[in-house]
Amino acid sequence: MGAPPTAAAVWGRAEQQDFRSRVRGTLLGGALGDTLGAPLDESSGGDTAPGDTVGTQLVPAYGRVGAVTAATQLSLFTVDGLIRAQVRRDAGAWHPPTDVHRAYLRWAATQRDWGPDERRKEDGWLAREEWLYSRRGAAQSLLLGLGNDVMGTLDRPKNPEDAGPEAVARSAPFGLLVGWEPQLVIQLAVECAVHTHGAPEAYLAAGAHAVIVHAVARGDSLDAAVQRALALLAARPGHQRVTDALQHALGAVRQGLPTGARVMELVDDGNAAGVLAAAVYCALVGEDVRHGLRLAVHHGGPSAQVGSVCGALLGALHGETALPPAWIVELEGRPTILELADDFSMEMTQGPALHGPSGSSPGWLARYPRA
Repeated sequence: MGAPPTAAAVWGRAEQQDFRSRVRGTLLGGALGDTLGAPLDESSGGDTAPGDTVGTQLVPAYGRVGAVTAATQLSLFTVDGLIRAQVRRDAGAWHPPTDVHRAYLRWAATQRDWGPDERRKEDGWLAREEWLYSRRGAAQSLLLGLGNDVMGTLDRPKNPEDAGPEAVARSAPFGLLVGWEPQLVIQLAVECAVHTHGAPEAYLAAGAHAVIVHAVARGDSLDAAVQRALALLAARPGHQRVTDALQHALGAVRQGLPTGARVMELVDDGNAAGVLAAAVYCALVGEDVRHGLRLAVHHGGPSAQVGSVCGALLGALHGETALPPAWIVELEGRPTILELADDFSMEMTQGPALHGPSGSSPGWLARYPRA
């Protein structure tokens, strides 16, 4: 990744509060879309009519109400890895893809271990959250890509033919690096996507999702954010499927009232480009967050993936207070999600007060060890 980005201007109180609301909104929104879609995926009933119960209120999946899938789990570990990258920079280590990969390996351990190993203090606090030790529909590409310690790179990606949507669904947190330039954001998301997905469609869609979140988190409209993503993608080999899908989504906005059939047309084969396009469309045409998320999960494709991506976009755009409170209160892992979101916000706005050459908070380093 080269040298770390230079520090942004000093954050005022209003800017910090707005940023924290968008970080919370991104993580909670992604989790809400995930949990709304999970019952549809689990029952293979994604073509349920929008008036039905599923998708209008939280219903059970994986044995409980409000359950999230591997998409949310990995999004949280993405945030954990990004914080660890900032902390480890003090020790002269700066390679965020490595830190994010280590975080993904900690997630992979939750899929095979019975519970957290309290002796492994270097794992940090997130890996000790017992509720994360649940198998929630993780795709084979994730388990294979993270099945050993070898890190995928652009030169040697894991699962080089896999164009699935899983890397897209975990990539919103890269967009919350609002002090970075968009070119660096998309590059980091791409480099971390190839830890599990090596097809250009998959890693470029992940990069596009990140840079769209980045633009709206900095105050751009969603339409302008998509246009920025299209401009950045145009210079990258293999971009055509992703750019075509996003342009299709923008065109669909002008084709009348949104329907499940139109969302399914955008989803296409259910791979990365289609999931991103459908999520962008639903975020653009939704009358509010609730309507956008209902659209995102009611179709015959991967409901949790589209819902997760759409929810992250809407949360970054509007902040946490726009999310339906009756859904949030039943969301699995909400205390953890909020705690992690606030930690990320503090790290990005007040990192030097938490760790640095002049001194560090022992409590912060216990949560995010430099090891």
